[in-house]
Amino acid sequence: MTMISDLPISLVEEILSRVPLKNMGAVRLTCKEWDALSKSRSFSKMHIGKLSAADESMIVVLMDYNLYLMRVVQAVNEDPFIERIGKLNKQNKISKVFHCGGLLLCDLREDKTRVIVCNPYWGQTRSIELSRYSYFTWRFDTFRHALGYEDKGSYRSYKLLIRFTDQYYYTPTNECSLYRIYDFDSSLWKTLDITTLWSIRYHHHGVSVKGNTYWPASLINSPTEDYIISFDFTSESFGPLLRLPFDPMYSENVTLSCVREEKLAVLFRNAEVGEFEIWISTKIEAKEVLWSKFLSVEMETGSFSLTRNNSFFIDEEKKVAMGNCKTFKIVGEAGYLKKMELVERAGRDGNLYMENACSYVPSLVQIKQPASGRKR
Repeated sequence: MTMISDLPISLVEEILSRVPLKNMGAVRLTCKEWDALSKSRSFSKMHIGKLSAADESMIVVLMDYNLYLMRVVQAVNEDPFIERIGKLNKQNKISKVFHCGGLLLCDLREDKTRVIVCNPYWGQTRSIELSRYSYFTWRFDTFRHALGYEDKGSYRSYKLLIRFTDQYYYTPTNECSLYRIYDFDSSLWKTLDITTLWSIRYHHHGVSVKGNTYWPASLINSPTEDYIISFDFTSESFGPLLRLPFDPMYSENVTLSCVREEKLAVLFRNAEVGEFEIWISTKIEAKEVLWSKFLSVEMETGSFSLTRNNSFFIDEEKKVAMGNCKTFKIVGEAGYLKKMELVERAGRDGNLYMENACSYVPSLVQIKQPASGRKR
């Protein structure tokens, strides 16, 4: 009788590459040969390719300080459904999450002196001790982190940016900010010499596209967010203000997202015409971004809930937008609306219930660990 160990390696790779992501841990524990095979670059590239081509969107959802990896399946002629792939945090409670290039940057709820960077695909983590400036905040929780990278050809050099500011929520005037950056290769911090004539509001997390981070921005003393601003992790500097494809009013929220970390998406609520619009970038460069309208949906379909937690998701092929607030919603053209449950709330006090979410694309990136004897 032919055993699976008798099969050619290429055929074993093809068989195992069809295993769902949530079951890869069991595959690696089966035997040493499968563990080594599953961690090889050829197999991992094939496996991630199949995951990316699947008829689903993967998202990371933060609920009650726990981090869950989920997939949204939208099969043809069937109702969409959400599958929980697994819980990502084992011990630490998570308060915020940021996705960049397959890596997750996690703020810890009970330890403000460090952050955790992880690759869920490999199960790798790195703990980074924060600069002392980041946890001696001037006002309540007024620092934000962003993860990005410099493309060095043969590998990506990851960096961590800390932005903290003497600015309280919706007061973009007279902003005073400090920026510090951490290099994964050298394990060193440095302060950046940055003077701005614009403001990023406190509640914006930022999104990563091609290794750089983007935020909605406004001019100092301006009540409207008419622009986006990007931080280039190669030059370690901000680019110019780039105009949004619409003119938002003061009361209208602007929210950024990304499409597979290759394109920007922006949502704004247009109360004047009773709808929200989503635009997707068709070209994005350091000094120019071009936009195309992706979707317009009447607000009465429940669209306000898409932006309540400051995040939404796009399925460009199916032309739908997704977001979560109490229930997960998928909205599309001609009044299309589907509602689904995510996971039940674990906390009893609704006021303490927190949620955040980001899209997730698996990655082969290996997290560089600090040199022996060097501070993390």
